[in-house]
Amino acid sequence: MNKPITIFAGSASGHLAGEICDYVGLQAGRSKTSRFSDGEIFVEIQENVRGTNCFVIQSTCSPPNRNLMELLITIDALKRASAGSIVAIIPYFGYARQDRKVKPRTPISAKLVADLLGTAGANRVLSVDLHAGQIQGFFNVPFDHLLGTPVIRPALRDAGLGGEDTVVVSPDAGGTERARNYAKFLGCSLAIINKRRDRPNQSAVTHLIGDVAGKKAILVDDMIDTAGTLCNAAQAVMDAGATKVYAAATHGVLSGPAIGRLNNSVLERVWVTNTIPQAERAAACDRLTVLSVGDLVGEAIKRIHHGDSISSLFD
Repeated sequence: MNKPITIFAGSASGHLAGEICDYVGLQAGRSKTSRFSDGEIFVEIQENVRGTNCFVIQSTCSPPNRNLMELLITIDALKRASAGSIVAIIPYFGYARQDRKVKPRTPISAKLVADLLGTAGANRVLSVDLHAGQIQGFFNVPFDHLLGTPVIRPALRDAGLGGEDTVVVSPDAGGTERARNYAKFLGCSLAIINKRRDRPNQSAVTHLIGDVAGKKAILVDDMIDTAGTLCNAAQAVMDAGATKVYAAATHGVLSGPAIGRLNNSVLERVWVTNTIPQAERAAACDRLTVLSVGDLVGEAIKRIHHGDSISSLFD
């Protein structure tokens, strides 16, 4: 393609955007985000983007409403500046846990966010490890779904995990496919935890399916929020005879009591990525190891710009 390319950084993903720009070999686009005295967000694009392929990098992490609104306003500003195309890069896609009606008279907020992004003017959306893969179908524009596995799996192997003395554990039945992927890569066995969730952010382990006795166990998930589910699962695995327990997840939401729970848990080490900024949390928890998805997302941006395959990243 002969069109120019520009990458804009949202306020929630400035450090990650810098890593992505370094990989792509570009300077970040010039924009200014400010607020009126009542809190309204104002975004000004400070360079010419007419006919340019624009990529906006912004995770909708905490505070999700403010970060989502900033993303939408940035997309609208680019659309009104006659950008050639606008790709929303959302490393962590907030509201993904509200992907269906779990009870009467409740919203499907993930669909609402998808509609908002399309209405704002996004021509394409890219995200990493959606909580529910079917959310891709909520969009009426092309959606690229990256996985965190190419970043996390080598880190686990480099830490000496894998082989017959290791078992990968899925913290729930819905994550079995993800856990099987890790187990195949590491050449180890698989176990599954059956849990009961009575209310958001609270769950209880009911059964452990598989053998973990005498093995190093790795709990793998797409996100860690309050860490209640993770720490309960880790304790259950230890009680079942595991020698050590580790955890890995793409998104370290780590809200509320999460850091305290991790510090007081049986977990030896926890790997997350920087789809959500982790500097403060990593300083407060020495068990936390942060991996970068900058090169992964940067390569995806280059392939989108040149019209190359994204799926081959995972071959």
